[in-house]
Amino acid sequence: MERALTEQEIQFFKSDGVAVLRQAVDGTWVDRMNTVVDRQMAAPSKWANDANPGGATNRHFSDRYLWKQNSEIDAFVRHSGCARLAAQAMESASARFYFDHLLVKEAGTANPTPWHQDIPYWPFLGKQICSIWLALTPCDIETSSLEFVRGSHLDDKYYLAEAFTGDNDANKSWISQGDGEPCPDIEAHRQDFDIVGYDMEPGDALIFSAWTLHGARGNGSADQRRAAISTRWLGDDAIWNPHPGADPTVGRDDVSIEPGQPPHDDAVFPEIWRS
Repeated sequence: MERALTEQEIQFFKSDGVAVLRQAVDGTWVDRMNTVVDRQMAAPSKWANDANPGGATNRHFSDRYLWKQNSEIDAFVRHSGCARLAAQAMESASARFYFDHLLVKEAGTANPTPWHQDIPYWPFLGKQICSIWLALTPCDIETSSLEFVRGSHLDDKYYLAEAFTGDNDANKSWISQGDGEPCPDIEAHRQDFDIVGYDMEPGDALIFSAWTLHGARGNGSADQRRAAISTRWLGDDAIWNPHPGADPTVGRDDVSIEPGQPPHDDAVFPEIWRS
């Protein structure tokens, strides 16, 4: 069963840059993706970023670009209904898939996810670019649910990217090459920003613009993992824009398009949904 967005959810996405989608996908996908999380944490891919490998607590883990090798994630991308939700929110006639991203903080993980926007990390430009962050475990703000600066996607700001796990971040070498203005110190001046966050249950999702500032605290739970899978989506106005500081996992040599062109490369950025 595939869900559709309500008019209110679409309006929240447009005005706030984020909308919470309760029970966004069929619950069977939650069980299947939690199984994938367990397997990847036991045997990470070469694209994984793993602080405290093997730890049962205080472990900040991510893995990405698994869809071509992992049939379960490929099935999720194609059949969960997320592509339709992304296209509806972006008011795009189509939704192309960019990449999958597993995001895990074990119990007692102190490391926060720094405040950032996604667009500087990715080799694309356009306003119709978004993520769907699907909760695989219960979480609230204190256990690392995402927070957002409401409406920040409308500010026309392009912020400098930073590493998620500090000097130990496996991606720091390419992230540090990027440009942009420094992100404001939101955490130190929370009262100056319109911050919104959500309590999440497994199967709930957050859909947000690649331009929306967001972050997450560490996982303060003593016994509960926080796990999510985020899928990244490209709408009609997205263009290929490789640049210093962009994720090099998919680069110029991997695509059949030129900078400034739409990402119409079905082998790399498959079109999953079209109206």
